Amino acid sequence: MTKYLTTTALALSMIGGAAMAEPVKVGMITTLSGGGASLGIDTRDGFMLAVEEAGNPDLEVHIEDDQRKPEVAVQLSDELIQSEEVDILTGIVWSNLAMAVVPGAVRQGKFYLSTNAAPSQLAGKGCHENYFSVSYQNDNLHEAAGQYATDEGYGRMFIMAPNYPAGQDSLSGFKRFYEGEVASEVYTQLGQTDYAAEIAQIRDSDADALFFFLPGGMGISFMKQWAEAGIDMPVVGPAFSFSQDILPAIGEAAIGVKNTAQWSKDLDNEANAQFVEAFEEKYDRLPSLYAAQGYDTARLILAAMEKADVSDADAFREAVRSAEFDSVRGDFAFGPNQHPVQDIYVREVISEDGTLTNKIAATAMEDRGDAYAEECKM
Repeated sequence: MTKYLTTTALALSMIGGAAMAEPVKVGMITTLSGGGASLGIDTRDGFMLAVEEAGNPDLEVHIEDDQRKPEVAVQLSDELIQSEEVDILTGIVWSNLAMAVVPGAVRQGKFYLSTNAAPSQLAGKGCHENYFSVSYQNDNLHEAAGQYATDEGYGRMFIMAPNYPAGQDSLSGFKRFYEGEVASEVYTQLGQTDYAAEIAQIRDSDADALFFFLPGGMGISFMKQWAEAGIDMPVVGPAFSFSQDILPAIGEAAIGVKNTAQWSKDLDNEANAQFVEAFEEKYDRLPSLYAAQGYDTARLILAAMEKADVSDADAFREAVRSAEFDSVRGDFAFGPNQHPVQDIYVREVISEDGTLTNKIAATAMEDRGDAYAEECKM
């Protein structure tokens, strides 16, 4: 097991001969190498920025690289639970890895707080009292894109996503709020880099706009090939396809594209302004959605620690549920299935002082929960 970063302030302190409580141990499993590494790196960096700002000596974080492989993620989860005896797991970016890790972890009495992946299976019938999504439910940003496409009057959409749980959720979410006709619905391979065949299909589809969900390197590859193809068609996507971490690699082909997110660096609240400034100062780059989600997750854990001891599972769970922390999103609250209820925005990719970034163009949805909460019986 490779340990990329470990923050340990106190393992066990002795003051006046009395033993202090054991620290809260967090195991972060995220993608730090290979395809999609930028997503995990931003997740880690946002999380650790909040940890360092808090300076709480009772929080211990172990960070591991899942290499975007489910079997590696499961092995790391087992080792963190059994050998490191962590109390909380977090950090997984990819929904197929979350589905491999989360059910087993929560059954063992561990808390899982998701910084990103939030598949529908864990929001509805597969919900669990120890599982929280701090990010969204997978469908949410795609639902907002469907609503935006409807509002813009796009009558015939070509829609595309990778064939894995988050990709399936994305197209389901889009169609839930899109009122036009789906010209074609295409699933690509996870990790695919050559999109010549799909671009040919889009060209021949007679669609009037394109919606796609291709996070990380997949989105970079597609947008570069899309620009080379020279197809004159509006493009709509979720933030994952136009996140700050990949915009420099996409280049000017991204300018003007509309994408949906529950966070943007220009959200007007004090916590967000401080976060963006601190992240840029520490890491010399602008934060992405993944960094913002990591930051909020750490702040939520720290806030819960102030109210309850993690050894008292019921009290700590209630402290997490209450979500009393200053979120970079502004108002933050969990719905009945422990997924956020939040506003979702339409952003536009712009060039700001020579740097590609996003700005808010509109609000797509207000106080959106998710489509699966009624199926959750906790």
